[in-house]
Amino acid sequence: MRFILTLCLSAVIGAAAAQRAPIEFEEYDLDNGLHVILHEDHTAPVAMVSVMYHVGSKNEDPTRTGMAHFFEHLLFEGSENIGRGEFFKYIQNAGGQNNANTSNDRTFYYEVLPSNQLELGLWLESERMFQARVETIGIETQREVVKEERRQRVDNQPYGNLIEETMKRAYRQHPYRWPVIGSMDHLNAAEDEEFTAFYETFYVPNNAVLSIAGDFDRKALKRMIDDYFGPIPKGTVDIPRPDIDEPFKMKEVRDTIWGDDQLPLVLMAYPIPAEGTPDYYAVDLLNTALSGGQSSRLNRAVVDEQELAVFCGAFSFGLEDPGQTIAYAVANIGTDPAEVETAMMTEINKVKAKGITDAELEKLKNQVESSFVQGNSTMRGIAESLANYHMYYGDANLINNEIDRYMSVTAEDIQAAAVKYYNHDRRVVLYFMNENAQ
Repeated sequence: MRFILTLCLSAVIGAAAAQRAPIEFEEYDLDNGLHVILHEDHTAPVAMVSVMYHVGSKNEDPTRTGMAHFFEHLLFEGSENIGRGEFFKYIQNAGGQNNANTSNDRTFYYEVLPSNQLELGLWLESERMFQARVETIGIETQREVVKEERRQRVDNQPYGNLIEETMKRAYRQHPYRWPVIGSMDHLNAAEDEEFTAFYETFYVPNNAVLSIAGDFDRKALKRMIDDYFGPIPKGTVDIPRPDIDEPFKMKEVRDTIWGDDQLPLVLMAYPIPAEGTPDYYAVDLLNTALSGGQSSRLNRAVVDEQELAVFCGAFSFGLEDPGQTIAYAVANIGTDPAEVETAMMTEINKVKAKGITDAELEKLKNQVESSFVQGNSTMRGIAESLANYHMYYGDANLINNEIDRYMSVTAEDIQAAAVKYYNHDRRVVLYFMNENAQ
């Protein structure tokens, strides 16, 4: 049985290595500043058209939070040539699918279409970029949509306010301190002119990446890109970019969040470096060691052996500016959250004192390699990765070689990261408790 398992693992690892063949792409700029990235792949008759705008919640006015997420919705309202509610109909009638999402750092729109409908995606995105409808009826409609989204995803979800409550304590100065969905009061107070100004500032070609992956003829596609996006004028307003270094905390921040979640949740947040920086890769592998799977350190010790929690996790909330590591555990009924916190800290302190084994490191790198292969196994994944790497790091080819940064991390690097970044004096500790248990 062990021999068969070894053969299977070897086959999986060999297949993963084979799939790590370089992803080829071409990139160039239009005169209006739009960055274009093209990945040609004729494996299937499908094309992914995407536009990523370098605007997220961190670019907002502190008195008008939620604008970037609001525009994720508003820019489906139509344009000069697309009627209200027709955006989705075009996609559905073409047999495609589309969506969008907003983060602290960027907004991403995409369409996955049959390759013979690729031009439709170009037209829709050029309309969104150049002449979207930013008008009263759409603004009022989307205000209600965003309010309902908050009710469903935050207010009525178990631990739905976890990130929001964490970030507003982890940051005092940086705009990461407010949630992506923003304040409903801010959105209600905004005038139509403010929405128009936000659109004209951020949704311009020189603040965007057009990334297309799939089945297309490159020469014909370039002509279409010139036709649809070339005439769009470059933005003329200076694009706000926050330049704030969040100061380190001098002592931990500790609080209790009362709600109606049935089981207590213990959360610890530690500041970490920005994505793409050398230390980030060691921190990310450290968090995988702590919580990547049922056999990870936190789950094995706190869940299986001590039976203090039903689940433990830790993840890198990696961001364009320095982010957070968030470690958390859902406690068993009747368990003192303080006992869960102590057990979690014990495992973290073990890594700080002794590091990880060579076997753990090899497992971590296999997990990362598998994740990279899976992430770039679809046209959507490739198009989004190319855009991300260009927008954040100015190097789209990281899609091929960022994995090498993970592979070069040593066990000593991970131990050093644990000592440096799991600093208990700089953390936020939150207990999410059922208010009926007070």
